[in-house]
Amino acid sequence: MGRSSKGTRLLLLGILLVVIDQVIKVLVKTNMTLGQSIPVLGNWFQLLFVENKGMAFGMAFGGVVGKYLLTVFRLVLFGVLCWWISRLLKRENPVPTGVLVGLTLITAGAFGNIIDCLCYGLVFSESTYNTVATLGSYAPLMQGKVVDMFYFPLWTWPDWIPGLGGHIFFEPVFNFADSCVTVGAIYLILFHWKFFAKE
Repeated sequence: MGRSSKGTRLLLLGILLVVIDQVIKVLVKTNMTLGQSIPVLGNWFQLLFVENKGMAFGMAFGGVVGKYLLTVFRLVLFGVLCWWISRLLKRENPVPTGVLVGLTLITAGAFGNIIDCLCYGLVFSESTYNTVATLGSYAPLMQGKVVDMFYFPLWTWPDWIPGLGGHIFFEPVFNFADSCVTVGAIYLILFHWKFFAKE
């Protein structure tokens, strides 16, 4: 496979992942009220609509200024990843396809959440516990909230376990973009760590 052909396929993969992420988020944002839950596999897997002001898996970071800094950081990281992938594609010695796919997953996931931060505040009205969002505006540029919806409360730890008792095994609510970043990173660590060790 030629370099340009491989680059085109990676670009198409990245676009597909971002489109899937945004379609899911827009459907959730415009059809569910904040906090609404829809069981998918009993109580083990639910669509639970929450909004995240900060980082992945609901972590927050430094209020309004922190949000601007986080969005700028995401944009810089996205640019660096795109530049790195393009450099890897131009190497004379072919880079393993798995490395490029893993980096593309991370890049697409990062971009999916960037879109929320940059645009959602300008495009949608605010979601509440009583109303579904419509077209409108609830925040300035770079202050949008990230839409999360995947929730897997697989089990609750028994009360007799110190520090864990009564807590749900996996509490974070996340989105498709988060999944892309996580899967890409784990895949690269497990199967391509030798490549990065050389780098």
